[in-house]
Amino acid sequence: MIIKRILYGLIVLLILPMAAFAQKVTLKETVTGIDFILGNQRVLTYQTAIEPVPEGVKSDYAKSGFIHPLTSPSGQVLTRIQPKDHYHHYGIWGPWTRATIGGREVDFWNLADQKGRVDFDKIVAEKEAGGVAELTVRQKHIDLKAPDDEKLAISEDLTIKVMPVDKGRFLVDYTSNFSTKLKDGILLDAYRYGGGLGFRATEVWGSDNSTVLTSEGKDRKAADGTEAKWVIVKGESDSPKGQSGLLIMSHNTNKAFPEPLRVWPEENYDRKGNVFVEFTPIRHESWEILPNKRYTLKYRMIVFDGDLTAEEAESYWRSFVK
Repeated sequence: MIIKRILYGLIVLLILPMAAFAQKVTLKETVTGIDFILGNQRVLTYQTAIEPVPEGVKSDYAKSGFIHPLTSPSGQVLTRIQPKDHYHHYGIWGPWTRATIGGREVDFWNLADQKGRVDFDKIVAEKEAGGVAELTVRQKHIDLKAPDDEKLAISEDLTIKVMPVDKGRFLVDYTSNFSTKLKDGILLDAYRYGGGLGFRATEVWGSDNSTVLTSEGKDRKAADGTEAKWVIVKGESDSPKGQSGLLIMSHNTNKAFPEPLRVWPEENYDRKGNVFVEFTPIRHESWEILPNKRYTLKYRMIVFDGDLTAEEAESYWRSFVK
């Protein structure tokens, strides 16, 4: 009997790592979006349906085409949408803020201005293979003030890929391929917000229970406007490890790499629920988008519970760009 128990214990020890390694990601379509399921847990949703606004809020803020929720491996929700301070913030998303089209200023970010918006258009492709799941969607950037035949300013194919990695973490690739057919092109004006990848964090995180660290060693007080290869955002959570977060990486082929950051000041909103970080390729220099030319921005996120060190972040980034 003792020998049987020992053998059973050895078998369990052998099987558990294999089961963890074999954990795979699948896709599940719902009435509101596409879920990425890691094992038996939803870790990410891309929303295809228009998200209604709270009662009394301007209807222009309703939108589709964003990631929410993104959860940590233990199920902690890391993103936030429609916060009262910025109803146009939607988890993980990346509209351009100031663009010049035909001499007019178009804003795809500030929805209440009624100049422009970005929404889901259609599913282009879905793929599950080798434990990895991948989704490509078409997003339409609409110039609301343009003539009907010129309202589609930018057509974007966004690819989201999710796969498990080491230490119980998982990886999210976020790749944007975009172009315009407008004969005079578009100028994406230099501004501190816009494009790239924006992350509005959970309302649980504020200035006193979360941190920001960039590849250049900048913390939240110093990071805004600086350039970085990667940024770690982490904070307190109900994870068994007491903390969760994500590493966001910019590819070295991206515009203006190493990319400038927009990081909110610590004193915003009484230091509560005020974590916002964005890679902003047009922060310091405008970007001319020529007609019928394809442009690409690549980002990768490592989502974790517990801690992730600067040394690990650098290793993940090198693997991303090799």
